[in-house]
Amino acid sequence: MAKREARMISLGYGKFVKADRVYALVPIESGERGDGRRTYVHVDGLSDPIVASRSERAILADVEAALTEAAGVPRRSRRSATREQENLF
Repeated sequence: MAKREARMISLGYGKFVKADRVYALVPIESGERGDGRRTYVHVDGLSDPIVASRSERAILADVEAALTEAAGVPRRSRRSATREQENLF
């Protein structure tokens, strides 16, 4: 199956990066937060991290979905994952 290029993901407030360029997400401590500052996003090719207004969990979910999509792996629905877990016990 042909591999596609990873799509852009939103960091909030009009900031976007390619999903395959993100290599680290660091939550901003509560004392440093403010004015939409939630997460430092380290991007390959940039020396300083980008300040994102979205949480690291939300960004990570988008990165995972974009990379899975680019690899051509079919998406699993939450229901099927839940059913598989129920069959374990």
